[in-house]
Amino acid sequence: MKTFDPNLPGVATGGYFALPFTKEEAHTVLLSVPWDVTTSYRPGTHLGPQAIIDASTQVDLFNIRVPQAWNIPIATEPIHEELPILNRSARKMAEQIIASWEEGKDPRNNGLSEVLDQVNQACARMNRIVYLQSSALLRQGKFVGLVGGEHSVPLGYLQALGEYYDSFGILHIDAHADLREAYEGFTFSHASIMYNVLKTVPSVSAITQVAVRDFCQEEHDLIQNSDRISFFSDESLQEGLFEGLTWREQCHRIMESLPDHVYISLDIDGLSPDLCPNTGTPVPGGLTFQQVDYLLYLLAASNRKIIGFDLCEVAPGENDPWDAIVGARLLHKICCYTYVNNKK
Repeated sequence: MKTFDPNLPGVATGGYFALPFTKEEAHTVLLSVPWDVTTSYRPGTHLGPQAIIDASTQVDLFNIRVPQAWNIPIATEPIHEELPILNRSARKMAEQIIASWEEGKDPRNNGLSEVLDQVNQACARMNRIVYLQSSALLRQGKFVGLVGGEHSVPLGYLQALGEYYDSFGILHIDAHADLREAYEGFTFSHASIMYNVLKTVPSVSAITQVAVRDFCQEEHDLIQNSDRISFFSDESLQEGLFEGLTWREQCHRIMESLPDHVYISLDIDGLSPDLCPNTGTPVPGGLTFQQVDYLLYLLAASNRKIIGFDLCEVAPGENDPWDAIVGARLLHKICCYTYVNNKK
């Protein structure tokens, strides 16, 4: 850092934000999971981590709320060599399953049961890889941020955190509730991450869902009947603003539903689709960049401890880096706030 000048353009290092920190020096280690197997509408999320890395060289590492933000020690964990190969092979098989559903045929009754089993096994292997990588980093005392990939990828990391914390909550910002059981037959679907968390991570005592605006009856019933889920739909948040509540007041209501230890799970489609037009399943409505920024800032400034995070579903368009530009800046904001929060 003696020769690093944050006022100059970033020089690509192969890591996030063109920073020169080694993993040994770092407080925060960013773990990339380029995974895009179960996305059912529009693929591309496996390109997200690299697209964010490319866009992050243009991020000014100054944050008016965080002094010397450019000096926060952030390092990049190399992508596990098995993941790209596993992703390609599993995606090809998953496309057969998705096509069967699009034809109105249950793949299990369409000669594809074995293919579906193989996809689920590949997803289970991905979860195991993420679990092992994140567990190793946690043992080294690192704060881990996971960058996806589709939103199924944090499960292994959350299971690892469940071995370190007896109880913690999740702030889940997303256009979707992600509470479907084995969507399209995929046990570890991008639409099932929070269902799988409830099922397999007993340490998660609370899930606070924010900006959700696309969900089914089954998910609605689960939300209504679960004492572990607090629900702040996009509709209710907008009604609050229309009726005179400030965003600060709404943020405090959201935070009141969270316990002392908090994990942030941020699907980029929780934002307005003009900020992520190429994501897999964009939905009208959503939060502005500034609303998400302010909510995360207030959370970091509160008495709660942030124990980890993921940023998922960034999918760059062809010759269109806009989603990655937004994702890179959001990622740096999260890294700044979580670092200050952890150092309090």
